[in-house]
This record gives sequence, structure tokens and C-alpha cells, in this order.
Amino acid sequence: MAMLEIGGKAADGREPEQATRNTGQAIKRGLLGRCPNCGEGKLFRAYLKSVDSCAACGEEMHHHRADDLPAYLAIFIVGHIVVAGFMATDSWLVLESWQHLMIWIPITVILSLALLQPIKGGVIGLQWAFRMHGFSGTDDEAMLEPVGEDVR
Repeated sequence: MAMLEIGGKAADGREPEQATRNTGQAIKRGLLGRCPNCGEGKLFRAYLKSVDSCAACGEEMHHHRADDLPAYLAIFIVGHIVVAGFMATDSWLVLESWQHLMIWIPITVILSLALLQPIKGGVIGLQWAFRMHGFSGTDDEAMLEPVGEDVR
């Protein structure tokens, strides 16, 4: 923990740590498509397009960086469900390949589309709880600038 100087700033010029945020609650609110801060406002304005800021509390959401993590998590979850279902079905039912395709392709597509938005909301909630990617009130690029003397 950094030493504090007069005025509440740390010796290296940074603000002291803020209160921790409830990670589980933030992820749950995100999974439900609600603002991770207040739980009242909508998190999405379209299927996968998040709002710029919460209509209820004003928390800015435009700087989140969920990127590809929701898609990877959806693939991981759906893959396990579909492969387990296929193997279980194949062990007690004899079906032709085209029959398996008619069963498992629609299930895969529907599950993927159904899980993608809640997972993205959960990832945004996780980023909010950990104060990642602008949710701390500071710019990510400002965090990368060296503090103190020039090291050249």
C-alpha cells in the first residue's frame, strides 16, 4: 500500500484505493442485462450493443472492452452441452448422421444466440467490479504513462 501525503494522494501521485465493489452482484446484474452499478437501468440498447451510459444512475458504459471473451465463453459452454448431449444420445439411440445434424445444429445455434448477450453483460459487470478499462474513472492510457522522472 502506498504512503499517503497531505491532500489524500499517494506519494507517487495516485489517488488512494476506492471502496471495493461487490463482484458477484455486478456479474449477476450484468447477466440480467442491467447496469452493474445500480441494477435499474438497461445495459443493452440492441442485441449486443451496450448503452453509452446508464439511464438511471448515469454510469458510463461506453468504454468497456468485452471484445471476444463473451464469444469464447459461449463457445466453451455450448460446446460442452452439445458434445455431452450428442454422446449421451448416441449411446442409447442409433441415428443417422443427417438426423444428428437436424438435432444438434439448431440446438447449437439457439444456445449460442441465447447465451451471448447474458455472458457479455456478465463480462461488463466483471470489468465494472474490478474497475477495468475506464470504470475506475481514469483513462487506461494515463495509467501507462511513467510516474516520476524520465528514465532515458
